[in-house]
Amino acid sequence: MGTALVHYTAAAASDKGRKRPSNEDAFGFSVEHGVFVLCDGMGGAAAGEVASSVAVNEILRRLSQRAADAPLLAAAEEAIYSANEAVHKRAQHERKLRGMGTTMVLVVVNEHRAWVLNIGDSRCYLLRGGHLRQITLDHSLVEEQVREGRMSPEEALRSPLRNVITRALGTHGTVTPDVFAIETEPGDLFLLCSDGLTREIDDREIASLLGLDLPLDEKCNRLLTAANQAGGHDNITCILVRAE
Repeated sequence: MGTALVHYTAAAASDKGRKRPSNEDAFGFSVEHGVFVLCDGMGGAAAGEVASSVAVNEILRRLSQRAADAPLLAAAEEAIYSANEAVHKRAQHERKLRGMGTTMVLVVVNEHRAWVLNIGDSRCYLLRGGHLRQITLDHSLVEEQVREGRMSPEEALRSPLRNVITRALGTHGTVTPDVFAIETEPGDLFLLCSDGLTREIDDREIASLLGLDLPLDEKCNRLLTAANQAGGHDNITCILVRAE
């Protein structure tokens, strides 16, 4: 691939959708520190909003304070463990927050290397050379049954169990993220998104919108608009990260 220096640009957008009274998604990023994180909270009342915001803030705090010589992947994993502990302890100490949790998808980058870490069903995609590829695997009951051959993708879309998450951040004392390593190339475009996007529009439409010759922030807005036009049944959040 050569030794040309890769740098990154990013944009994000979030919308509560057309059916939900509030937005339980949270996101944050620091291009300077190469950190991009998105969470989709779960829990009664305002607990989902608390879980997602606590997790995002803790992950950003830990990674922005990372020592320059600390391995990035190890630091990312430690930040996730710290966020899990923060959400879990908060839920244990406040009765109205009991049982809260959140999905999480995190991308950390350092020059030509990127690591994608996820818990739950918020996703990361990579658009490269016009081809869209889902990097993460959903930690959901129906998607795990699809991977095991016990359910078809069409059945999964109609299943009343499609909201059942099998792994979440903050619901237990410990949690383990999936980790994916990627050698980035100039022109790569990462999409981090909550399921409010992927349940409304399919991968083909996502790829088409990402392929438009538009600034990153406008691409984010187009994705949100498409999801709302398709029903907007859930909160919708996306982060776009491009390797330049």
